[in-house]
Amino acid sequence: MSTTHATGAARETTEGTVYTVTGGDWDEVVESVHRADDERIVVNMGPQHPSTHGVLRLILEIDGETVTECRCGIGYLHTGIEKNLEYRTWTQGSTFVTRMDYLTSFFNEAGYCMAVEKLLGVTDEVPDRATVIRVMLMELNRIASHLVAIATGGMELGATTVMVYGFRDREMVLDLFELITGLRMNHAFIRPGGLAQDLPPGAVDAVRETIKSLRKNFPEYDKLATNNPAFKARMQGIAHLDLAGCMSLGATGPILRATGLPHDLRKTDPYCGYETYDFDVPTADTADAYGRFLIRLEEMRQSLRIVEQCVDRLEPGPVMVGDKKIAWPAQLALGPDGLGNSLDHIKNIMGTSMEALIHHFKLVTEGFRVPPGQAYVALESPKGELGVHAVSDGGTRPFRVHFREPSFVNLQAIAAMTEGGQVADVIVSIASIDPVLGGVDR
Repeated sequence: MSTTHATGAARETTEGTVYTVTGGDWDEVVESVHRADDERIVVNMGPQHPSTHGVLRLILEIDGETVTECRCGIGYLHTGIEKNLEYRTWTQGSTFVTRMDYLTSFFNEAGYCMAVEKLLGVTDEVPDRATVIRVMLMELNRIASHLVAIATGGMELGATTVMVYGFRDREMVLDLFELITGLRMNHAFIRPGGLAQDLPPGAVDAVRETIKSLRKNFPEYDKLATNNPAFKARMQGIAHLDLAGCMSLGATGPILRATGLPHDLRKTDPYCGYETYDFDVPTADTADAYGRFLIRLEEMRQSLRIVEQCVDRLEPGPVMVGDKKIAWPAQLALGPDGLGNSLDHIKNIMGTSMEALIHHFKLVTEGFRVPPGQAYVALESPKGELGVHAVSDGGTRPFRVHFREPSFVNLQAIAAMTEGGQVADVIVSIASIDPVLGGVDR
């Protein structure tokens, strides 16, 4: 039998309701129990999509308008991506992981491919051009992801203009992705060893133009939201989570940096040459929803700085490792069917030798073998630390791939952010975490 304070939480037994209390006047105890029990109800928020950033179910226990308990119900997307990876070749895995957090496709692909490259021992052999393009695509993807966070977060607060502007600017980034990869989402463009293909003609100029347009548009968010009294009143002091809370729950990304800690893996544990780029890590000291909004806004500006440096660094060269036992043809043009069956491609593999054709057939159908072992790679996604643990048993398929997905980990914080607050502030709390359930239910 547990001991409670004088408000007296009940415990049902076969003999009826039993209360255990310590201290207080008995009449006050009885009165508080009756009062609390009459008003406390349990409600479901979700799992519909609008205003919950995905198919998320929240079980709320409320006392009037106050949230006394909040629990997450997840698993509605049940994609099983991690399990599916065990039945596909290492290269095919890229087409699966890109669909996890579908707003941060390039980060999923890059983390997975870096883990495979670590197992293969070819990390240093990935061409510089491929690495620079990876960084450029990831930072553009960071901007697109943050724009969705700001746009949908604004919509949920009733600031519909912020939503319109956010999706307008994201459209420019998606147009770039479509030009470079052929797709707006789910690209599978980053492959073990490099990239699926090189940048198409005109891509660099298009990136430069987009940087100019975005830089011109970003101040509009400050005018609309940053100093808007109604917007600030709705977010300041809401969804509070301090540094100790972040550390105990493993929360990373803007949630952690909003407590004042400048933890960013691009600086603390650099990868893809991030130590050679000039950029700052924005922080805030508010530990609330407003601070996370400001951080995302500033991170987009920093990402533009990095993308600009990437464009200046691009040198001609290959975009796939030289080892033909690993490398899929990445230097060949797409044909009119859009599947890579161009005349150049066919002449190359069929005109070289019968052995070349056989090798290419085996590489595509069977895949390359990866030495036994395990590797862990972590990178800074827009939501926080994205970790990839890949295990190989020496075969052509992964033995196990597990992701430390930031949305999944950060959702643990929802109870700490919402309990004791108002029902209306639950939506603000979720928006400030910015979870994507494709990553949570992978």
